Amino acid sequence: MKLIKLWMLLVTGATLSTTFLQAQSVNWANATNDYKHQLNLNAGWDYGLGLGAGYSYRLRAKMPILLNATYAFPSGNKLFDDFKTRIGAQVRLFDVGGLVFAAQVHGVFRRYGSPSVRLLNFGSDMSGVIGYYRQKWFVAGEAGFDKAIVTNFKHSKAFKENFPAVEDGWYEPATGGNFYYNLQAGYSFKQSDVYIKGGMVLTQDFKTTPTVPFSAQVGYNIKLGKR
Repeated sequence: MKLIKLWMLLVTGATLSTTFLQAQSVNWANATNDYKHQLNLNAGWDYGLGLGAGYSYRLRAKMPILLNATYAFPSGNKLFDDFKTRIGAQVRLFDVGGLVFAAQVHGVFRRYGSPSVRLLNFGSDMSGVIGYYRQKWFVAGEAGFDKAIVTNFKHSKAFKENFPAVEDGWYEPATGGNFYYNLQAGYSFKQSDVYIKGGMVLTQDFKTTPTVPFSAQVGYNIKLGKR
């Protein structure tokens, strides 16, 4: 049974911890404006075509802080069978003449299903962004780590018939993680941003990559609710 579990973890760990459309990019040069709310829509390629939406609330603080909630899912016949949700915060740590470093930390909950198993996972996602930001445009690079910490397995009837010793339930310790790297650029209007990003994914052992090691995303932000 341990061998079966190990095989399942190796096969599905990278899938669970895929980047799966990261949170929206932010133009930090105008993130300190008078708007409290930001809505985001995005689409991209990450193991397939995916769609996402997000909401951010800007706190009153010396350093710009955005509280985030995002939801992403792959396109297909069943739009909501797999998904990834993230809740956390982004913060601009320093700005020197437009050169900005920002960080984000999120808790993650996601679902993945296949003919063999349904997986529910809690994890974390941490990243840093450094780039050059102006009022009308920005270019930046991002590096982060997406970790699957604890996972619930529910195997299909057919899988149990082939492997009767397999067990359903929660599995610990952590079941995998991916490093991700991307370049991003955007253009800002008075109340909105458009951006594009593209990058690659590397598993936590630094030796292997997922089946599709590249990701790309286009997105749109709109700011609402003047203070």
